[in-house]
Amino acid sequence: MSPLLRRAKKKPEDRVVTLVGKPGCHLCDDARAVVREVCEETGASWVEEDITRDEELYREYWEQIPVVLVDGEQHTFWKVDPVRLRTALRS
Repeated sequence: MSPLLRRAKKKPEDRVVTLVGKPGCHLCDDARAVVREVCEETGASWVEEDITRDEELYREYWEQIPVVLVDGEQHTFWKVDPVRLRTALRS
């Protein structure tokens, strides 16, 4: 593949992880702990979005929360595998 067509590999610290969840969700609490740990370890930044405050996120994800996005693309839902998330952030 041409070097011009190949995507530049992003460094973990250039990546953004978004956790989509809601208050009172025990799975979201578990996911938050994993996301926080992996992001602190890799240097990636992370944000949390509350589906109860965003109608569009609610419509899209309410049956899947918690949902983890990496750079805006869905990575996983329900349970976050720390090894898989680390791999995604480093690839």
